[in-house]
Amino acid sequence: MNAETETDRDARKPPAGVAVVVIGYDDAAHVTDAVRSALAQGPAVREVVAVDDCSTDGSAGLLDRLAASEPRLRVIRRRANSGGCGTPRNTGLDAVTSPYVMFLDSDDVLPPGAVDALLEAAEGAHAEVAGGLCVRRELPSGREVPWEPRLYALHAVVPRPARRPRLVHDTLCVNKLYRTGFLRAHGIRFPEGRFPYEDVVFTARVLAAAPRIALVPDRVYVWHVRRSAGRLSISLDRSGVENWRARTEACRQAYEVLLGAGQKELARAVRAKFLDHDLRMYVRELGLRDAAYRRAWWELTRAHLAEYDADDWARNPAAPGRLVGRVVLASPEPCDLPRLRELAARPARLCPPYARAADGTPVWSDALPVSLEPLRARPVRALPLAVDAELRPCARGTRLRLRLRLRLRLRLHELYGRVAQAGPESVEAEWLHRDDGGVVVRDTAVPLAPCPSGSEPASTAGSEAVALAQGPEPAGRAGSRAVALARGAEPAGAVALGPCARGAEPAGTAGSVRGGAWSAEVAVDLAALSALGAGTWDLRLRIRFRDGVSRDVSAHALRGAGLLRRNAVPSVRHGVVLVQPYATHSGALALRVAPGVRGVLSVARARLRRLLH
Repeated sequence: MNAETETDRDARKPPAGVAVVVIGYDDAAHVTDAVRSALAQGPAVREVVAVDDCSTDGSAGLLDRLAASEPRLRVIRRRANSGGCGTPRNTGLDAVTSPYVMFLDSDDVLPPGAVDALLEAAEGAHAEVAGGLCVRRELPSGREVPWEPRLYALHAVVPRPARRPRLVHDTLCVNKLYRTGFLRAHGIRFPEGRFPYEDVVFTARVLAAAPRIALVPDRVYVWHVRRSAGRLSISLDRSGVENWRARTEACRQAYEVLLGAGQKELARAVRAKFLDHDLRMYVRELGLRDAAYRRAWWELTRAHLAEYDADDWARNPAAPGRLVGRVVLASPEPCDLPRLRELAARPARLCPPYARAADGTPVWSDALPVSLEPLRARPVRALPLAVDAELRPCARGTRLRLRLRLRLRLRLHELYGRVAQAGPESVEAEWLHRDDGGVVVRDTAVPLAPCPSGSEPASTAGSEAVALAQGPEPAGRAGSRAVALARGAEPAGAVALGPCARGAEPAGTAGSVRGGAWSAEVAVDLAALSALGAGTWDLRLRIRFRDGVSRDVSAHALRGAGLLRRNAVPSVRHGVVLVQPYATHSGALALRVAPGVRGVLSVARARLRRLLH
């Protein structure tokens, strides 16, 4: 008898099967869509285990009727609501019989081909875990934002998680396929009961077991973000300070799990991720909360950061999250919230004033002398540059041919001599459509001119540079697909704006520009912005320096008389265009455009809805 080949043995092996655990509570409107998206993955899905967490809205009945016609679907009803996501996921994990398992929330979906892509990667790499790209889909707009795209840019196999510390940033469990036996052998489960951010702890437990991980660039999960829902998801409901308490506790446990498993570098990466992501996100919103929330948040944060050691702070010490954390840790009471919000923005902005200690060391402020010395060694492409912006509509041309323009005035601040040393030469403005990230309106790059010294202009008087903006929306970074719209106008020139405020740099700073600032004026074609109809545009700037290095920044929205005010601009094509510049939650300049009568009516309806609700 001939020896059996490995190919023959593989041909007789039953195909690997995947179980999808779907959890839901009072989500009758969406749960069957989630289950159907799992069943539609094809024969790779051997079973779907739907765990109903004691719903009261008929969700379980819908699942039972679906299961009557679908043999792969099994419904498990919990007798008492757990209050969280961890317990029902554990219930489903205990029930699955397939070699691999995935998790799906009732209000999300699996895109076509997701399971095949992950299963092929896991089997091909002999990996215990396979992960793919998750996209956050904002509803009802449909705008999609990729989650941790850097991790999933290419196919990759990671023999041990310690070789890719960035893995700690992807705390989701739903965009991954797990070998069931691996989870059970290591006793990896979710925290039980009402434990928000259970994914964070579960992911740490997975990484602590040092699995072989396969990464794929395929879209494998669609995370639906419904901010207008009657009941926000646990992760989106950040209105109470208990949400922040739960997040800090989850990060603390993740650190302890990895440290206890001997994964010291990954444990450090968890703390770095907290500073760079979690802390910055909540600081951007802190000014919108009441005084009681801010005091409680500040106390919780200082207690958490007090656990960090010198090595945690020494790693990348000029990173914005670390600077924010050190300021919070140094002050017993909430302080400088507007300026911290700007530094927590993406990209970060360190707004003036720029104080120095008696020995000349850059510090946060005279009242809070936290050293900013690490900024002197930070590459100019990563500096938290501050650019003030004011936007005023204007119209040019004849009565028969009226051109719609926006005049964008920009002012780049010096930063402890680093800007002058790098030599800023030009700035290019981009307007990115909030709901269609691929649409970009670009303006021709214009020169940056040194500001003459003189008195401060009215628009930047006093503390305007750090005034707290109460904009109603966070800025969103649009996607990478660039579709430049025709400007329909000649390139705008640059003019020096004067007089500019005198900068904070000492006269002896090498290479300093007198006045400590550079300015430009850019004419923006409003016709291009209004071509797509009503929409919101986020401003991004690209500053180019003498040696060819560039820095992408957002602009701080100046507030003052005549600024951030809705204007009705006449238009030959639309009749009228409503233009509303505003400051986002992070203080950046954004613009709403509503062309024509329909646009005006849409603005009126939206305002009426806000008044009624």
